[in-house]
Amino acid sequence: MDKPTADRPPLPASAPEAPRGQTFEPGWNCWKTAVADRMSVLVHGAEYFAALETALRSARRSILIIGWDFDPRIRLRLDVSEEESPPLGRLLRQLVEERPELEVRVLVWSSAVAHGPSGTAELLIGTEWQQHPRISLRLDTTHPLYAAHHQKIVAIDGALAFTGGIDLTVNRWDTDEHLHRDPRRKSHAGAFYGPIHDVQVAFDGEAAREVFDHACWRWKKGTGESPECVPGSLPWPENARTHFTDVDLAIARTVPDWGDGRSAHEAARLTEDMLWAAERTIYIEAQYFAATFLGDVLERRLSEPDGPEVIAIVSLASHGFIERQIMGRNRDRLIRRLRRADRHRRFRIYNPVVPGGDKDCSVLIHSKLVISDDRLLRVGSSNLNNRSVGLDTELDVAIEARDETDRRAVAALRNHLLAEHLGVPEAVFDATFAKTGSLVQTIERLNTGARGLRSFDAIRTRGSTRPVPGTSLLDPARPFEPPWLLRRRDKRITRRRDA
Repeated sequence: MDKPTADRPPLPASAPEAPRGQTFEPGWNCWKTAVADRMSVLVHGAEYFAALETALRSARRSILIIGWDFDPRIRLRLDVSEEESPPLGRLLRQLVEERPELEVRVLVWSSAVAHGPSGTAELLIGTEWQQHPRISLRLDTTHPLYAAHHQKIVAIDGALAFTGGIDLTVNRWDTDEHLHRDPRRKSHAGAFYGPIHDVQVAFDGEAAREVFDHACWRWKKGTGESPECVPGSLPWPENARTHFTDVDLAIARTVPDWGDGRSAHEAARLTEDMLWAAERTIYIEAQYFAATFLGDVLERRLSEPDGPEVIAIVSLASHGFIERQIMGRNRDRLIRRLRRADRHRRFRIYNPVVPGGDKDCSVLIHSKLVISDDRLLRVGSSNLNNRSVGLDTELDVAIEARDETDRRAVAALRNHLLAEHLGVPEAVFDATFAKTGSLVQTIERLNTGARGLRSFDAIRTRGSTRPVPGTSLLDPARPFEPPWLLRRRDKRITRRRDA
């Protein structure tokens, strides 16, 4: 069978053969694989930010931050005083002043000043925390028209890396309680923002060094400068629970064709191959649910007589015109398409809610996570929309369980997430699942509280299932410019930098 193209995979008649232990193929569905001595799955901003602050305080030579957005005014720990945990920018300044060899580099998507939630002019004009020779904050303009730099990476001393769905910006902090009105969950202006669910991973070892190398490449490509990329050592943050040890980590990227021959479409292929590899269950958490390839694969899987159950946890609300008209409507049409294909009643799609006074309060799903059976786990920055396939830059990581210990850890993570969304103790979820052997039946038995999962019942099977007009323009899977124009532009940029 010919391998599919990155932007529109053809529909195979059956799942491609992928022997257990051989899901990851460097050069196809991942950039490379590397060993992580330890790996932690950090659920929610509060857990990630606390572990990150611990790691930052241990840095000695290099802190390299790559982001879609960045706000130096956020605090990473809200359980202690500002004196003990100062705003991020001030913390970074303190660290470089205390450590003469430490350099801090922050690379942010250039359009974050207009489109990011921080909306801060500090990214353009700078403030006091940046006024240090070993702190550099740069805006990355090296991307195709309408594209975004969407990777979320923090690499420390080349020895520890964080990546996933969480940027170091406003409106990202929350706990597993997802309270309707948490007094700690406020914007800089003092306004409440709603509950948000997200996932990040931390890992060390060879895998962290490879992500560090990629971040250094991003810095060089975005700024024209070659940072010193000599890996060191770093203690593991004690507040990051280790879920996996000595595990092979697949690193998958999306890099659009920007004229230099370094394009990559591994992330979407990785997700697709994981969906095909599932035998019993597919568990998805996604902000968007609109990618063309996603519908193509899941339609076939749901049509199989003995295919897997598919559970998707997605956001309800769409923000802004483009999200409502393209992402929101295409989500609804994809749900309709999959429900038509779901002759065996194995598909469920939900949005989590918490009590919000006299009505449900929807939880924003910002995580980008896929779990196939108890064997494959993927966390990253890639959304399940078309632009994450080949327009935006993305970085995902994945593991394949090698033994019973790893499989139990993957299953425990999936069950932990579902128990949280349902508002029930993990032990109750585990016991119910042990009886039913079905995620669908377990959810339906336990989904009875004020906190729980709400299905998209208003979306019936009648109506269009095709992408809405304008999708190829507003959610494209590739850059608009032809490669020859990108190469010409890239040569001009290189000449200007060398001048």
